[in-house]
Amino acid sequence: MRIAVYPGSFDPVHYGHIDIIERASSLFDKLVVAVATNPNKKPLFTAEERVEMLQEVLKDYDNIYVEFFEGLTVNFAMKQGAQVVIRGLRAITDFENEFVFALTNKKLAPTTETVYLMTRSEYSFISSTGVKEVAYYGGNVSDMVPAVVAEKLFEKFNNSSI
Repeated sequence: MRIAVYPGSFDPVHYGHIDIIERASSLFDKLVVAVATNPNKKPLFTAEERVEMLQEVLKDYDNIYVEFFEGLTVNFAMKQGAQVVIRGLRAITDFENEFVFALTNKKLAPTTETVYLMTRSEYSFISSTGVKEVAYYGGNVSDMVPAVVAEKLFEKFNNSSI
């Protein structure tokens, strides 16, 4: 069985992520979408909320599983029995960090490959940070995120004291 892991913070998941997920799921028998913590980021959504949104958005896919993890991606991938870690690229500016990521993972787990998928051009401008900023100011994010995610964003910002 060909198994891949697609890690990310997904805070929140957007159409660029979903594009990579859909395409990766057609290449592998099982795709684990791994919701990670990143100590360098302060998430808007809890890990549980991010997992729930992804599960809702991806509920129609039989070979996609959503799980939360902490720690090194390659350790999580090995625990899943994955041979591949999927990463998405939006622009050339992503390449340098991703190159270091791949080399580090290869050093830590020589049998695990990193496979990069370029997001489609219509999604290349979307980032979770940008989505949150647009939603914060009440802008339309319907072309950037699924409806369930847009609803959660506006709930978050409308219920806050900002």
